[in-house]
Amino acid sequence: MAKVMVAMSGGVDSSVVAALLHEQGHAVTGVTMHLWEGDNGSLVESQCCSMEMVAGARRVCNQLGIPYYVFNYQREFRRNVIEYFLDAYAHGYTPNPCLACNRDLKFRFLLERAHALGFDYLATGHYARIEEIPDAGDRSSYTLLRGVDYTKDQSYVLYMLGQSELAQLMFPLGRFTKAQVRDQARSYGLATADRPESQDICFIPDNNYRRFLQAETPESIRPGPIFDQEGRHIGRHQGLPLYTVGQRKGLSLSSPQPLFVTAIDVEQNALIVGPADSVLRDSFVVENVGFVSGDWPEQSFDCLIQVRARAKAVEACVTPIDDQRLQVRFAQPQRAITPGQAAVMYVGDQVLGGGPISRG
Repeated sequence: MAKVMVAMSGGVDSSVVAALLHEQGHAVTGVTMHLWEGDNGSLVESQCCSMEMVAGARRVCNQLGIPYYVFNYQREFRRNVIEYFLDAYAHGYTPNPCLACNRDLKFRFLLERAHALGFDYLATGHYARIEEIPDAGDRSSYTLLRGVDYTKDQSYVLYMLGQSELAQLMFPLGRFTKAQVRDQARSYGLATADRPESQDICFIPDNNYRRFLQAETPESIRPGPIFDQEGRHIGRHQGLPLYTVGQRKGLSLSSPQPLFVTAIDVEQNALIVGPADSVLRDSFVVENVGFVSGDWPEQSFDCLIQVRARAKAVEACVTPIDDQRLQVRFAQPQRAITPGQAAVMYVGDQVLGGGPISRG
């Protein structure tokens, strides 16, 4: 049996992970990453860092009779997630903070700490699967797969994981549905069995990211012009970070047809808008690309591309540009390809890799 650190948020998913691995005979230790506090020093009542969530994780570990610790990562969270989030919006991108949190907090800082403390694995409550493929020389390779519950699948936010990370990770929930996980939590009698789902942006309790941006970086919220596709000045925006590609609401424009944000021009502090068909794109560039296998393609290939966490993966052809960028061309034009979101490549359920969508 292995020595396993379980990252526990205080929710039902990570609680069941700890219970499953403990039942299997592994030496399990639960840990919670303390990530975020308000400016007044009190804990923000978010779904990931509140006193209630910490207390829930601690109660579960007490029930199981396993050790439990809270690690302070506030400084790292501020630098790698909050500042990334604010800077991305200030430069015309629409970020996904879960990607940064997974990449830097969970699967860099926490995984490194688990290794330093002598753990064999780090386990999390992500709905995804890792498949080990032994080769003839007794050296394994690993593939990353969607969770069997497509409604909860989280493989999109894990595309940055490579061979070295996958060799040290466990995702026990990938083979279960959410309903099955709830049932298991109740059968174990876990204190968190009926805890509600967490929200998308854990550090913004009211889910109003615009208010958060105005409070954190008011200098980035500068009103400016709105131009149509022909360059005509047709209105004023309230600040570029308050808008995203594909947005229709909140433009305050008078037009005989609905208008949507088609581009964010940071250099001119301008918003570009157009009719519905102008937000369709048949190609775009992905930058800072990584492949799960670690191998870079030498020629074009077909795959499925997913461009948002809850978007459907669609057919595309991918062509290498250089050793960091790919050109993606869809079989059919797609709506609102948003710079800053990730483009993740799949073949069936298998994650090939991905990277951020470029503004270029």
